[in-house]
Amino acid sequence: MTTQKSMAKTYTAIFSVALMTFLGVLNETSMNVTYPELSRTFGISLDIIQWITAGYLLMVTIVMGTTAYLLRQYPAKRIHLFCVTAFIVGDVVAATATNFGLLLGGRLIQAVATGLATPTMFFLIFTAIPRHQLATMTGIGAMVISLAPALGPTYGGAVAGACSWRMIFWILLPIALISLVAGQWSISNQPAGNNKPFSFASLMLLALALVGIVYAVSTIGNGFNRWFCLYLLAGFVFFGAFIYTNGHGESQLLGLEILKLTTVRLSTVTYFLLQFINIGISLVIPVYCQYVLHSSALVAGLVLLPGSIAGAVTSPLMGRVADQYGYGKPVVGGGVLLVIGTGLYAVFQSRLTPMMMMWFFVFTRIGFNSAFSTTMANATTLVTPRQAADVNSLFNMVQQFAGSLGVVLLTALMALFQNTGKGTMAARTFIGGQLDFWLLLGLAVAVLVATATNFTIQRLDQQTGMAA
Repeated sequence: MTTQKSMAKTYTAIFSVALMTFLGVLNETSMNVTYPELSRTFGISLDIIQWITAGYLLMVTIVMGTTAYLLRQYPAKRIHLFCVTAFIVGDVVAATATNFGLLLGGRLIQAVATGLATPTMFFLIFTAIPRHQLATMTGIGAMVISLAPALGPTYGGAVAGACSWRMIFWILLPIALISLVAGQWSISNQPAGNNKPFSFASLMLLALALVGIVYAVSTIGNGFNRWFCLYLLAGFVFFGAFIYTNGHGESQLLGLEILKLTTVRLSTVTYFLLQFINIGISLVIPVYCQYVLHSSALVAGLVLLPGSIAGAVTSPLMGRVADQYGYGKPVVGGGVLLVIGTGLYAVFQSRLTPMMMMWFFVFTRIGFNSAFSTTMANATTLVTPRQAADVNSLFNMVQQFAGSLGVVLLTALMALFQNTGKGTMAARTFIGGQLDFWLLLGLAVAVLVATATNFTIQRLDQQTGMAA
C-alpha cells in the first residue's frame, strides 16, 4: 500500500511539472497564427514579429543551460514554485501589453518558467521511474513537449478568432494554478548537491553565442549582408570560448564529455534536427495558409490539429515498442515517415490546399513523434546514471535552440521574399515557402541518415561486446 501511495505521489509530481511544461510549450507557438494581426496592430514586419516566438525559444535555451546545476543544488519543489510564479507574472504582463516591447518582455519572463519546467519534468522521470518503464514514461513526457507546440497554433487561432489574442494568455492562468497546488503537494525529491560553484562565465558565453547565431540568421529577412557574417562569426567565437571555459574552468555548466561517444553525438544531432523540423513546420504551415491560401487564423490553426492528436498517441506507443523491441525500430521508422511527410509538401506545393496540408502534417507528426522521445531515452542508456542529468539538460537545450533557429530561419526566408520579391504578397510568400519546404525535406533526409548510422554503430558495438 505504501509503495502504491508513493508511486501515486510520484506520478502526481510528474503530472504537475508536465502540466507546467505543457503550458509553457503551448505558449511557444500559440501566437504564430496571430503574426499577421500583430504586424498590423503594432505596425512592424514579419521578421520582427517572429521574435515573440524566436526570443521565447532562445530564452528557454539559455535558462536550460542552468538546469544541470540547479537540479543538483536545489529541491525540484522549489524550482517548480519559482517557474510557476514566473509563468503567471509573464502571462499577466503579456496579456496587458500596450506595445510590442511589453508583449515581448512578458513572453521572455514566461520563457524562464518553461526553461526550468521541461528539464525538471524529465529529471523526475529519469530519477523516479524504474528503468524498464523509462522509454514509455519518456514517451509520455515527449508527448507533452511535441503535442503542445503543434497544438499551440490551433489553440491560438481558435481563441484569437473568437475573442482576442490577449485571451490566449488569460485562459492559461487557472491551469497554472492547478500545477502550482499539485506540485507543491507532491514533489519531494532531495538534490544530490554540488561541490563546485556555478559557472556564470560559461552561462554568459553560451548566451552570447546563441543570441549571436540566432540574431545573425534573423537578418536574412533583409537580404544577406556583412552584418549577417559579423554576427554569425561573433556567435561562433563566443561558442568556442564557452566550450573552452566550460571544460577548463573551476566548474562546468554542462558535462560535455558525454559527446565523446559517437552514438551520443549522433543522437544529439538527430534530436536537434527533429525539433528544428517540428517547430519550424508548425510555424510555416499556419503562416503559409494565411498568406498564400488566404485561410483564416482559425483554419490555419486547425490544419495542425489532426496531426497533433496523431503524434500525441504515437509517442507513448513508440515508447512501449522501444521498451520491448529496442530503440532502433521506432527511431529509424520515424525517420522514414518524416521524409515522406516533408517530401509531400515539397512535391505538391503548387497544388496545396488546407486539407492536403492537414493530411501531410499527419505523416510528418507520426514520423516525428516515433523518433523524438525514443532518441532521448536511448541516449540516457548510453551513459552512466550520474550523467543522465547532463543528457537531460543538453538535449533539452538542444531542442529549444533548434526550435528557435528553425523559427528564425524559416521565417527569415519567407520575409526575405516578402520584403524584396516582386508580385503580390501571396506570390512572394509562395516562393519563400517553397524554399522552406525543400529545406525541411533535406533535414528529414539527414535525420534518417543519422539514425541509421547511429543504430548500425550500436549494433556493431553490441556484437563486439558479446564476442569479447
